[in-house]
Amino acid sequence: MIASRNGTTRRTLLAALGLGSTAMPLTTWPVQAASPERAAHPQHPRENGPMTVSYDTKQVGDVSVFYREAGPRDAPVLLLLHGFPTSSHMFRDLIPLLADRYRVIAPDLPGFGNTVAPGRGTFEYSFDRLAAVIEGFVTAMGLTRYALYIFDYGAPTGLRLAMRHPERISAIISQNGNAYIEGFSKEWEPWQAYWREPSAENREACRAALTDAAIHVQYEHGAPAGLVSPDGLTLDMHFMRRPEAQEIQLDLILSYRTNVALYPEFQAYFRKHQPPLLAVWGRNDPFFIPPGADAYRRDLPDAEIHFLDTGHFALETHSAEVARLMRDFLERKLRRD
Repeated sequence: MIASRNGTTRRTLLAALGLGSTAMPLTTWPVQAASPERAAHPQHPRENGPMTVSYDTKQVGDVSVFYREAGPRDAPVLLLLHGFPTSSHMFRDLIPLLADRYRVIAPDLPGFGNTVAPGRGTFEYSFDRLAAVIEGFVTAMGLTRYALYIFDYGAPTGLRLAMRHPERISAIISQNGNAYIEGFSKEWEPWQAYWREPSAENREACRAALTDAAIHVQYEHGAPAGLVSPDGLTLDMHFMRRPEAQEIQLDLILSYRTNVALYPEFQAYFRKHQPPLLAVWGRNDPFFIPPGADAYRRDLPDAEIHFLDTGHFALETHSAEVARLMRDFLERKLRRD
């Protein structure tokens, strides 16, 4: 949740809902791993009961970072970083498919989902600041070694962490997570115009990307008809209506130009450290196009690249396929860790 110091409080929200002022504790809910993935891969050991996903927060400075977690505490760690305009909710189907063998952790970035951060007057909504908060979250969680799952906005956020602490990165899974100019489609032109000239007019033109119609396009374009659940896009539309939400997103759209400026440094990191990388992309993504995935091989010759017949939010329709590819990749690449 986005909240300023003078914003709506949890108690006020509870009262408005007729629930009184009693605090509602964070809790855990059992989530059954999807049966198609079980059936397709019986060689993967599974617990007899359902996976349990827990929900909690970590305080990082003035930001309360919400996160989802599942899996054994002593297992190899997977850090999942979501994108625009969603939250860790996008991983709801993937987490149970990985949590028998890995400790899976998915935080909400500041300005997204259920993470509570100050308002724009006292907090800078930039990618440098997002990365600093997630770096603080990693420290607060005591994570010293982890594989990164990077998607959309999660890519420049996670790659900043990788550059700062290359010794912590055991592998990278890029799901429509861009690090090359080739990955941009023509749909980026309004944003690029805003980067070139951050005028009020160009800022306003970017607001079209925050509408309900635009969110529908992100979820449904290129995805198999009838397979995209309304849950994710409906939740994202709700979040986009919160106080300051659109202005925060417009700030981040302008800050995205700093990511592009860092692409040469991201690529230098790849060349120097050669992290194992799996690229799993929806081939029909209208924003991050397949050449962005292929470009990883320029700096990482051993990168493994797979395209799925879906769109930007590949997990909405292909979570079992992504999990299968990840399990195979991580089993081979993390064996020596």
